[in-house]
Parts: sequence; structure tokens; C-alpha cells
Amino acid sequence: MGKAKVYFTDFRTKAFGDGLPTKLKKMLKKAGIGDIDMDGRFVAIKMHFGELGNISYLRPNYAKAVADLVKELGGKPFLTDCNTMYPGKRKNALEHLECAWENGFTPLTVGCPVLIGDGLKGTDDVEVPVEGGEYVKAAKIGRTIMDADVFISLTHFKGHEMTGFGGAIKNIGMGCGSRAGKTEQHSGGKPNIDEEKCVGCRACLKECANDALSFDKEAKKTRINHDNCVGCGRCLGACNFDAIAFGLDSAIGDLNRKMAEYTKAVVDGRPQFHISLIVDVSPNCDCHGENDVPILPNLGMLASADALALDQACVDACMEATPLPGSQLAENLSQIGFVDHHDHFTNSRPESEWKTCLEHAEKIGLGTREYELIVVK
Repeated sequence: MGKAKVYFTDFRTKAFGDGLPTKLKKMLKKAGIGDIDMDGRFVAIKMHFGELGNISYLRPNYAKAVADLVKELGGKPFLTDCNTMYPGKRKNALEHLECAWENGFTPLTVGCPVLIGDGLKGTDDVEVPVEGGEYVKAAKIGRTIMDADVFISLTHFKGHEMTGFGGAIKNIGMGCGSRAGKTEQHSGGKPNIDEEKCVGCRACLKECANDALSFDKEAKKTRINHDNCVGCGRCLGACNFDAIAFGLDSAIGDLNRKMAEYTKAVVDGRPQFHISLIVDVSPNCDCHGENDVPILPNLGMLASADALALDQACVDACMEATPLPGSQLAENLSQIGFVDHHDHFTNSRPESEWKTCLEHAEKIGLGTREYELIVVK
């Protein structure tokens, strides 16, 4: 496999010149997005709508620029994301859409529909084989995403408290997983039931195919038999009362490798294109209901047909940047006795780790880490 082409443009704009959304469209055209046959095809644009309270997610203006370009190419675009495995404002399609709308993502603002990829309760998924998968044999991907003819990822490149950074692979692999798929990636264990939250509705029992759940008629509570449970996560999607929870106990290296394999399941054998914006580089994921000040400057917009090469190029650009004063990263580096890892993401969150993700992605043939950077003015 030869070097992948990664296209880059900065956030500078000439006075009275084009705005950043227009500059993004120009770069995407240079990067070859027009080479994809989108005429009459459904085009999924996968992005993160941001948790309520977080304001570092990508502005809807960028999403509209991508959607407009897809329509110019004859495609039928829609923005999409899948529900979360944990309680919050994006755990089912109704709340997820309301969250997206409140954060500015509506059909009027982005110029295309907004669809939740794994359905109302996060259980509408399809099992997709992972060729060469070592940790995942069949990834549980939102059905709407797999039904699309063309796949585009639009990623806010940022820090992450577990995986070091959140780039294209995390946006795709974790983001396209249904609630059960996210559970499989995050958890090596099995769920527990909070009896105080359990209302005895028994909706979860209908989802369990392994006789792991039973209903205690006297207590009017659901019980779980861990010996029978296979950790599939179906019960999680069925519970509307947040009474069922999985621990985030998967080792970070395993989490990273599973994300890479889930990404491969999503993109294998289909037209694809990937976009990442290194802007508002918060230290934590946009899944948080808050965001801290950026740890690095706004560096630019990048695009490639290779998601792995794109992540590698973004990492390299970030490593060359100077930490911003007053940020979590800068404060860590200024502490007496702090061990400098010579890695901005590890220095920002020392408990995090990202290298196993890119290494495994290359190993399973997701793409290449070798790239040619092409600067677009």
C-alpha cells in the first residue's frame, strides 16, 4: 500500500474573502470528493451533535457545507449519529434529536435531514462481519448507517480522556456502533441493575435471548443472572429508566483495537470520504456535558479517502503545536514533578493511550499511516 493523500487547509481567510465553510468546500473538491459517484445515492454524514452543555462540537455551518456539496454532486445527504450507551441527553432517538436541534442541527440549518442511526431505542442495528477482526467478529452497527450508499465522516478532532484523542476512527467506530455495539467496545463485563431505578416494566426481558433476566414478582424488580448473561447490551437499549448500566471496564488497548475493527466494518467495500477539523481542541470528548478551554490552537481542516492516514496526519499536526497557556495541558506541564511524555494528548490525560488504535488499524488493513500532505491555499 502506497502513501495516502491527505489534504490540508488552515483557518486563515482573507479580509472580505470566503468564509470558512466555503474554504472547506474548496478543499474537499481539491481532495477529490467529487470522484465519488453520489448521483441519486443516499449519503450518510457521520458526526457528533455534542452533549447538551458542551459547546466545543463542530458548528452546524461546517455540516451544511458538506451537505450542500453532496447535493451539488447529486447525492441525498443526511446527518447521523447513534445513541449512547450511558444515560444522558442522547440515549434514545427522541432525546438525541432534541439535543441535536438545541445545539443547532436542524434540517433548516444544515440543509438535510438529521437521522439517528440505530433507531428509537438504540436497538435497530445490523451485524457486520469484520474481515481480519481479532476482537470483534461481527460489529453491531446502526442500520441506517449501513443502509446508506456512501459514507462520509465529519470529525471534530479533540482530546479524549481514555483514547487520547477523538479522531475519525473514534467518530466512525464508536459513533456508528449501536448501544449494544458501544457496550461491546467499552465493556469487557456484564450489566448490573439499579433496583431503585427499576420500575418493574419488564421491557428488558423481551430483549434477552439467554435467560439471564428474570422478574421477581414479590419485589416487582428485574434480576440478572450473570452466569447466563453474555454481555450483549440489548437490555440496556430496552430500559427507558436508566436502571441498567455497564461499567466502562474494557482495557484502553482493547477499546482502541475494537474501535479500529468497528471502523473497518463500517467502511469496508463502500465509497467513503473523511474530514477532520482540528478546532476547539478540548481535552475531553464532546460527550461531556461541559468542555474545558482548548489545549492546542486551531490548526486547520484536513480530508482524505483514508481514515487512518487522516488520524495520523492530525496527530502529527497536533504534536508540532504549542500548548495553549491556561489549558489543562499547560497546567499539567507546569506542575513540579510532572513526567513529560512528550505527547500532548498523554500529557493532557496521562491515563489515556492512543497508539494501539492506529497500530491495530494498520495491522487489520483499515488503511495506512504513511501519507503525503497536500496543502490547499
